[in-house]
Amino acid sequence: MTPTLTVSDDVRTLAPGFTYLAVEARGLVNGESNEDSSALLDDATRRLVARLDGRAPHEDPHVAAWRDTYTAFGAKPSRTRNSAEALARRALTDAGLPRINVLVDLYNAISVAHLIPVGGEDTDRIKGAMRLVRSTGQEPFRTVAGGEEAVEHPEAGEVVWCDDEGVTCRRWNWRQGVRTRLTEESVNALFLLEALAPMTIGELEAAGAELAASLEKLSPGAQITVRTPE
Repeated sequence: MTPTLTVSDDVRTLAPGFTYLAVEARGLVNGESNEDSSALLDDATRRLVARLDGRAPHEDPHVAAWRDTYTAFGAKPSRTRNSAEALARRALTDAGLPRINVLVDLYNAISVAHLIPVGGEDTDRIKGAMRLVRSTGQEPFRTVAGGEEAVEHPEAGEVVWCDDEGVTCRRWNWRQGVRTRLTEESVNALFLLEALAPMTIGELEAAGAELAASLEKLSPGAQITVRTPE
């Protein structure tokens, strides 16, 4: 079943220019990182370097907009960076981008190449509707601490994605929970591409189209649906 996605009025007020695009995929084939997924990450890093042209990631206008939005809901953007900036900074180090699994590598490559936060959720693990809200501070968030699973709670007022069972991603797109993350056994997924001005709808749709094309190439026969920006 396709999960319903909603954005609360409080979040719309905080970031009136926010929009997102959803890519739904069923019948995917995931597995360990391979030559194809690694090549996508290497190409994304080359595209990032060309895009930045000597600048730091936080100097990109879209990344700067996310920093301003993080500050608006009380997060410290230099300590808890949005996912696009965090990946971009890692891509520029000697260690380079991590290799996780095919699907995660794929959406990380799109994030780095387009400097846009992208998340992937296992739709078989999502419980009910997904909502982008400002937290009460009581919602459970399953994560890993000290190598073991643990339950944390977001700060009151923090922007979080959640479903009926709890938080799926903290601080908007900073840290994903372990419950709904994509594993090598995942076959059905929902990918969210999130944008703020000055990124245009056309740029957001181009990133979504590239993600859909990569999914079709790496998982022939998968059913891919792109939901228009909201």
